[in-house]
Amino acid sequence: MKFQEPDFNQSPHARLRSSPLQACRGVLVGLGLITAMLNVLYLTGSFFMLEVYDRVVPSRSVPTLIGLAALVGALYSFQAFLDILRGRILVRIGEWLDRAFSARAYDIVARWPLRARASGDGLQPVRDLDQVRSYLSGLGPTALFDLPWIPFYLAICFLFHPLIGLTASIGSLLLVSLTLLTNRLTRERTREVTGQIAQRNALAEASRRNAEVLQAMGMRGRLAARWAEANDSYMATQRSAADITGGFGSASKVLRMVLQSAVLGVGGYLVIIQEATAGIIIAGSILASRALAPVELAIAHWKSLIAARQSWKRLQQQWAQLPAEVEKTPLPPPCKALAVEAVSVAAPGEQVAVVLDASFALNPGQGVGIVGPSASGKSSLVRAVVGVWGAARGKVRLDGAALEQWSCEALGRHIGYLPQDVELFAGTVAQNINRFEPAPDAEATIAAANAAGVHQMVLRLPQGYDTSIGEGGAALSAGQRQRIALARALYRDPFLVVLDEPNSNLDAEGDQALTQAILGVRARGGIVIVVAHRTSALAGVDQLIVMAEGRVQAFGPKDALLAKMMQPRPAVPLKIVTEGANP
Repeated sequence: MKFQEPDFNQSPHARLRSSPLQACRGVLVGLGLITAMLNVLYLTGSFFMLEVYDRVVPSRSVPTLIGLAALVGALYSFQAFLDILRGRILVRIGEWLDRAFSARAYDIVARWPLRARASGDGLQPVRDLDQVRSYLSGLGPTALFDLPWIPFYLAICFLFHPLIGLTASIGSLLLVSLTLLTNRLTRERTREVTGQIAQRNALAEASRRNAEVLQAMGMRGRLAARWAEANDSYMATQRSAADITGGFGSASKVLRMVLQSAVLGVGGYLVIIQEATAGIIIAGSILASRALAPVELAIAHWKSLIAARQSWKRLQQQWAQLPAEVEKTPLPPPCKALAVEAVSVAAPGEQVAVVLDASFALNPGQGVGIVGPSASGKSSLVRAVVGVWGAARGKVRLDGAALEQWSCEALGRHIGYLPQDVELFAGTVAQNINRFEPAPDAEATIAAANAAGVHQMVLRLPQGYDTSIGEGGAALSAGQRQRIALARALYRDPFLVVLDEPNSNLDAEGDQALTQAILGVRARGGIVIVVAHRTSALAGVDQLIVMAEGRVQAFGPKDALLAKMMQPRPAVPLKIVTEGANP
């Protein structure tokens, strides 16, 4: 089974045409042929009844009955085979969909927080893909394949007798009307349910991440109340949508039974006036029921269809807003300079810049510390330097090449980054240091640990470098996590190393190891940027940037700037005013 591979670099309109169904249209043509054969085989029961009542019973021929039974058994066996085959093909279409689009969905999950304000459920793209795959792998698409065959069954009913065909047609129109009404009433509610699920999940995930705070400060009950409120809203909307779908589903079942009885009644009348036979009564009733079965099945799965359509639409919108990275010409490893040219930075999804026109340049072997009060733009600036946040204006260059000229994977090999909020991944210590390389270099892993001064610390862990640290590094202390993250930043000797508050959780020994690591990067010709509030983190740098209100206020040799900053400010003379004196 061969599918057309999706092209994520198409225009939004072209991508809209390349829906998951169109992308595997060759297989769907085969499914259409299987459906055609199945719908012809669905006539087996009706014509068997017709032959039994109109031929076998009047003739009382046992051999004819046996022959018909054998033929019908063979046809039913073939029908079962085709039905199983169609179901398995649909499951494999869902599997192909997951393989073809899951990497792109993960890409959106990983990159979206860097381009837009985080809101709702961060895993929504993955859930949307699961929704589409689940629908395509279920019974919903079979109803869509069978719907075009309704006129075929109605035409046979008209061949039996115009009154039977008219009765079946009226029932079909009523059921189709129910389907359209179901769509109209559930579409908006399904969209609301998706948003409320995202809000509820985001709150639950935030509570899980901050479990210690909730426990220590007695906030669990208050957050539980907020979660219960969000959950109640979700359940109310879900209940409303389920009531509509369930109500129309039950109505469609009752209507189908009423129609079946109506066809029997019309058939009975036709037999009385001698315009039809008993076999036509039974066959017409079965055909009318079969004609309406796809509509009933479509109504039962309509909610899933609407959810899948909305999920696919959201995925396409996000793919259009965040195109896949295109392959870029490989550049030589940087080794000459870092230049920040009039860079202004805004947080993802925001319009107000938090860093304005920052400029500085560093050469190999230099290290710069960035200091300033809280909210002065220090962390925002270094996020732009490593390419985490895009610059709203200006350029960051390595050896003259703007960061945009590098692919993410290629640039990452030359950058070491220790963020302010340290995050490790579930895995071993070695995997976290070697950045989960498929074929890691053990010597490079140990060299990075030695450069960060954590080799002996790692050896004291239960399984050394093979110790599993749990989700987020839960098995380690905050200081251990920070030092292992430092080793990760130093893995394979990157040219540019950026450390944001690298000693916030370190003791004196850790501070000393940090200083040696910074000096080691400079000694091998690398560039180091250190954001710090504690001056002990600046021991290994030779340059200093002072920031305030989002702007670089000063840039120059560290010792000179620190000496200037430490100079006492001249005292402002106080004027003492006695009561009643003129000021």
